[in-house]
Amino acid sequence: MSGINVEIRSRIINAIKITNTVIFSADEGIRAVKDVLQDYMPWMTVEIYANPYDVNSYRSEKTTVFILDDTGSIFIDTDRIRKNNNDCSIVLLSANETIHTSPPSIAAELYPHTKKADLVFAVNTKDMSPEKIITSVVRCAEDRINILNRPEVRRYIFLMIDDEPRWISQFLPVLYKIIGLRADVMVTRTYEETIKFIFGVTNETDISTSHQGIGYGDDIVCIISDIFFPKGNVQNYDSGRYLVKIMNQYFPRIPIIIASKSLEASTLKDIAFILPKGDPGSLETFDTYIHDLTGLGDFILRDSEGVEKYRAKDITEIYDLLNVAQEETTEGLLIRDLLNDCGHKDYFSTWLYMHGYSELGDILRPKRHQGAAMITLLKRYLKREINKINKTPLIIDGKKIYSLPELHDLLQEIDPGKIQKYSDYDLFSTWLDRLGYTELADEFRPIHGSGNKLKNQLLLLLERWMNKYRNRFKPLSGDN
Repeated sequence: MSGINVEIRSRIINAIKITNTVIFSADEGIRAVKDVLQDYMPWMTVEIYANPYDVNSYRSEKTTVFILDDTGSIFIDTDRIRKNNNDCSIVLLSANETIHTSPPSIAAELYPHTKKADLVFAVNTKDMSPEKIITSVVRCAEDRINILNRPEVRRYIFLMIDDEPRWISQFLPVLYKIIGLRADVMVTRTYEETIKFIFGVTNETDISTSHQGIGYGDDIVCIISDIFFPKGNVQNYDSGRYLVKIMNQYFPRIPIIIASKSLEASTLKDIAFILPKGDPGSLETFDTYIHDLTGLGDFILRDSEGVEKYRAKDITEIYDLLNVAQEETTEGLLIRDLLNDCGHKDYFSTWLYMHGYSELGDILRPKRHQGAAMITLLKRYLKREINKINKTPLIIDGKKIYSLPELHDLLQEIDPGKIQKYSDYDLFSTWLDRLGYTELADEFRPIHGSGNKLKNQLLLLLERWMNKYRNRFKPLSGDN
């Protein structure tokens, strides 16, 4: 992040950044996403082509995503494009209803052009219109490039498994709005592809006791899966049931959300969270689940039955829980037992990372202490961070910001061009999270853009929330 002089830092999870988008489509709705992309991702160059020869001949040293529709993909030589462009991704935005609801092999048999794409998404003129999903499409392509081409980078991954592009198109925008730049998303569509990604093997019988470090299982923080997706040559196989059992055997720390209304899914309710996919309000429920299960929201302690026992909103409240855990009382013993489970599941390090303490999260992640040693270690590190909460500024254009009123005053007077990178890299939300303004950070996180539009969006949001947080800082000048 050259050019940004800040004390608060957000780790860059994607070393490779998509800077070029090539659109080849006769669909006016898809062509119109150029304006959306350039507004939301102002660092990106977006080009629209009308001739397949020009697309096939396209060559760039920069990372590029190629956006195609059903008709355009028929005329594209994807082998040539991949040869000419390193770190590129080819994405199909399909308006075909059959492709929307078909697993990869069936879609490829009926419509061979689907095999050309790295990612397939469903689009329509209603809930999955191109302008609604395009930023998630590009981000998913970028995540995939980084995960597969830079496996040495330690990252947090949400794995989404569904053979139907329509569900992927509906869930991804919600998921990206929640996670911002704190984690990547990987999409798989078959059982074999999923096992290969998690364990690094093509067959579950090849999974060994030394499975860690071979696939990407160590980096996964949550799995969102359908119950039915292809396994072998069987299309409607209840692969989710087998996946849940394997994950509970090898990676019990990873929470699993089964997105399905089937009776088969309900049999897994004791070892996975069941989300009734497609029901009214299911996306809102999905939002809540993701926040509560993966460290993105409050710090939650649950018993072995999954019942919530304690909830902490920030590191100060977590520190208070640790103090109680050290007491020789019934409650202290209960909290110690619950904390041991959190240590085993990497919950502490994940929560800290997701809330702006990325360096501390990285330090704690490999330790996995238990009992009194874990509590002592956590208290020592958390105390350091608590002491720095009001002493670590966000530095913008050489000015140190310690509070919401100071941020508000600066945003009013600063050149909009000097704040764009703080939005691009989630630095505003990282800083807000560390100060304990978690809900405000969640609303800041999906806001991106440039110029006065970005500045005004941030100001309006900040002013609305400052009324709620008024008791936490001195009144603004002119207030009573």
